[in-house]
Amino acid sequence: MYNFNVVINIIFLKELILKYKTVIKFIITFILVYTVLTFSYKLYLQYGSSETYYPDYMTNLVAKQSKELIESLGYQAEIVPHPNEASMKLIINKKYVARVIEGCNSVSVIILFVSFIIAFTGKFKTTFFYLLAGSVLIYIANLVRVVILSIGLYHYPWRKDILHTVIFPAIIYGMVCLLWLFWVNRFSYREKK
Repeated sequence: MYNFNVVINIIFLKELILKYKTVIKFIITFILVYTVLTFSYKLYLQYGSSETYYPDYMTNLVAKQSKELIESLGYQAEIVPHPNEASMKLIINKKYVARVIEGCNSVSVIILFVSFIIAFTGKFKTTFFYLLAGSVLIYIANLVRVVILSIGLYHYPWRKDILHTVIFPAIIYGMVCLLWLFWVNRFSYREKK
């Protein structure tokens, strides 16, 4: 009787795998791409950081570009390396308002975006250009987010929690979700099936 139940379970499992093959392929592809990209990024942070760009190139770049955008809005801004942690201090009109850390550089969000798009692949050329354009849009949205958050913290420091933990993550992740939905509905192979 035991062998019969095992055979039935194997047949049932095989039917489930065949029925949900597309979903399983998506999940496995997503996890593999996300793991490889995240591991590569962690290696870059650990071994690829240079002395020229503190704490790392992308975080330094986001801090510098945020400073320039803030100055273009009429504020006096400066960035200085944080003495006690791997971050850049963002100062507006001589008031320390925020620190730009590795998590503020949008690379982790871009890795999440790329992993999903590759898991829901389309034609190579379309996928490549969508990944490129989407990554640039996410990066720009993140820069705008850092600038608005910093100016918001300058004017409304008592709103720090809602600005940093609710509103601005909603902006960046909302944009990623919209890009994903647009991709799935317009370009992915799975949408056509």
